[in-house]
Amino acid sequence: MKDFVTLTKEFERWFRRHSPSIVRKDLALKHKNMSLSVFLFLRATFYAWITRFNEHCPELIDGVPVVLSVGDLHVENFGTWRDIIAGRLCWGCNDVDEAFPLPYTQDLVRLASSAKLAIAENHLHLTTREACAAILEGYTEMLQLGGRAFVLAEEHPELREMAIHKLRAPVAFWQKLKQQLSSCAVPTDGLAALETKMPDAKLKYRFGQRTAGQGSLGRPRFVAVADYCGGLIAREAKIALPSACVFAGMGDSDKLYYNEILERAFRSRDPYVGVEGQWIVRSLSPDNSRIELSDLPENRDEHLLLRAMGAETANLHLGTPGAAVAILKDLRKRDSKWLRKAVKKMTALVREDQQTWAEHYEDSQAGK
Repeated sequence: MKDFVTLTKEFERWFRRHSPSIVRKDLALKHKNMSLSVFLFLRATFYAWITRFNEHCPELIDGVPVVLSVGDLHVENFGTWRDIIAGRLCWGCNDVDEAFPLPYTQDLVRLASSAKLAIAENHLHLTTREACAAILEGYTEMLQLGGRAFVLAEEHPELREMAIHKLRAPVAFWQKLKQQLSSCAVPTDGLAALETKMPDAKLKYRFGQRTAGQGSLGRPRFVAVADYCGGLIAREAKIALPSACVFAGMGDSDKLYYNEILERAFRSRDPYVGVEGQWIVRSLSPDNSRIELSDLPENRDEHLLLRAMGAETANLHLGTPGAAVAILKDLRKRDSKWLRKAVKKMTALVREDQQTWAEHYEDSQAGK
């Protein structure tokens, strides 16, 4: 098994070959965050996760149904948007940058592993056994149902209350967004991508560079903010890269699956998100944003939340024709502890890699 520091150096060389530029201060922040928390480390290092999964979980790969998957799935990869149908508030997976055809088991193990690490850092308060059970229950039931979008307008009152707990304060949202932006020049193709999602190409924008996320830190990310019809609007563009699954040797094509997984999924689409050229573009607003665990109310039904995350994972997997029948057949062959066993194995590997990085990072900072 390749040591983590070497693996990271190789990945960052691969990253530089595919990105037109690197935001060095953001990459430095990513390195620091990776040393501080195992949960943040997991979020920042999908390239290592998928490499370790391939090396250590053959029983979850060989002969297992392959579906178009999220890849970098975790408990903070969910959020809300307003849909294309009638501006209804929807909830679901928020980031599909790493989408790739993978065994269905990969998304489930990664989601449950993130829950276990979040529990260990007191971000969640149920047990790993309960978390795994909730995820599998939601996933299996949605497969049997055949898929259903999470539209929060009439259904899912508890989930709606959790989702809107801190996200609906527009003044605070826009103040925070403006503070995040640093002035910069936007590449011509990035500007063109942003304008595809703007209501009027003649609008005067304020441009800025934004630092956000964990795994995507280091990628150029630009935001345009404008005053339109009595209120603020914002669009974000960040460089689109091939999935780290390609780095891990799982394919030799640089094909992006971002638009495809969203178009196939059982969801009511966000009209402002998609890949335009070499850029992932999305709307930013109080209703269009990722939900961190710290945003959730203290009194919440975490079992319900994780069931919903499992169900939304099924909504995405069901975009692959024939997925439900094949996956349910495979699940029936597995013992009741398969997910917990895989989570135990993978989180141990994540902790080992994070400890290696933390020691390396401390040494590198001491040597400055």
